[in-house]
Amino acid sequence: MADKIVVSELSEFIQHMKVVRNLSPYTVRNYKHAIELFFTWATDEGVTHPSDVTRLQARSYIIEAQQKISRRTLRHHISGLRTFYTFCRTHEKADINPFLNIALPKLDKPLPKILTKDQMVKLIDQPPANEPKGKPIKFNSLRDLMCLELLYGGGLRVSELVGINYGDIDFNRGTVKVLGKGRKERIVVIGKRAADTVSKFKTMFAKKASAKDDPVIINPQYKRFTKRSVQMLIKKYLSFAELPQDITPHKLRHSFATHLLDNGADLRAIQEMLGHSSLSTTQVYTHVSSARLKEVHGLAHPRG
Repeated sequence: MADKIVVSELSEFIQHMKVVRNLSPYTVRNYKHAIELFFTWATDEGVTHPSDVTRLQARSYIIEAQQKISRRTLRHHISGLRTFYTFCRTHEKADINPFLNIALPKLDKPLPKILTKDQMVKLIDQPPANEPKGKPIKFNSLRDLMCLELLYGGGLRVSELVGINYGDIDFNRGTVKVLGKGRKERIVVIGKRAADTVSKFKTMFAKKASAKDDPVIINPQYKRFTKRSVQMLIKKYLSFAELPQDITPHKLRHSFATHLLDNGADLRAIQEMLGHSSLSTTQVYTHVSSARLKEVHGLAHPRG
C-alpha cells in the first residue's frame, strides 16, 4: 500500500539524495526505510497522497511510533520525513511540511560511566605494582602514578592536568591552580597523597624544575606531556588491572564527583571543584548515585 502512495515522489527523492545531495548509501537507505514505514501507517489512516498528510497525523504517528522504536531511531526517521517533505514542497508536490518544527520526544541522557571506589584504587595501584619489587620506582611509573593521583584526586580534565606548572601547586595546602574551560582559573584541592606523589617525583626526577612555569607532567625528555599520552597510559593500566577499556580520563572525573557525592559532599562544593558554570551540569551525578543506590538495594535488600 505504501508504494502506491509515494512511488513517484519517493523514487525522485531518493535519486535527488544520491545525485544532487550526494548522501551516503547508508543515509539514503535509512531515509527510504523511514518514509516507507510512515506511509504504510498513513495508508491505514486513509491517506492517499503525501500532500494529504496533516500536522495532526504527523503528531499521531510520532506518539504511536514510540511504542515500537527507540526515541533515537524515531528522531532519525522524522529527520528523513522532514527532508522528504522539504523536497516535495520545493517541487510543488505538497503544500506544507507536516513534520517541520514538530515536537519530538527528548532523548534519555545516558548516565556517566564510572569506576567504583575499589576499581579506582586498583587502577591507581597499577604503576608501582608493575615495578620490580625492592627496586626504586622508575621515571615513567612514578609519572604515571602522579597522573592518576591528580586526575582522580582533583577531578581534573586532561587539558588541566597537562597544563599544570610547578608554580601552580601549593604543597602545604595540597591545592593546585588550573586553567579550565573558557580559560577560567580555579583552585582545586588534590589531597595529601597526590601532593606527596608530585613532591616525590620532583625530588627524584625533576630537581632542575625550579621555574614557576616548568611543567609537572613531562616525558623523559622533560617536555610537557600531551593529552593523547595521558589517554594511552590510562588504557595501559586499565588493561593491567583488567578493568573496562572504555573508561576515559573524563570518566575518572565522573568517578571523582560521584564518590564525593556518595560520601556526603555538598553538590555546590562539587560544582566548584569541577569548575562547572551551572549547577544543572553537576546534578547528573545525583542521578548516578541514585542509580547505584537502587542497584545496591536490589542486590542486598530482602525485598529488593
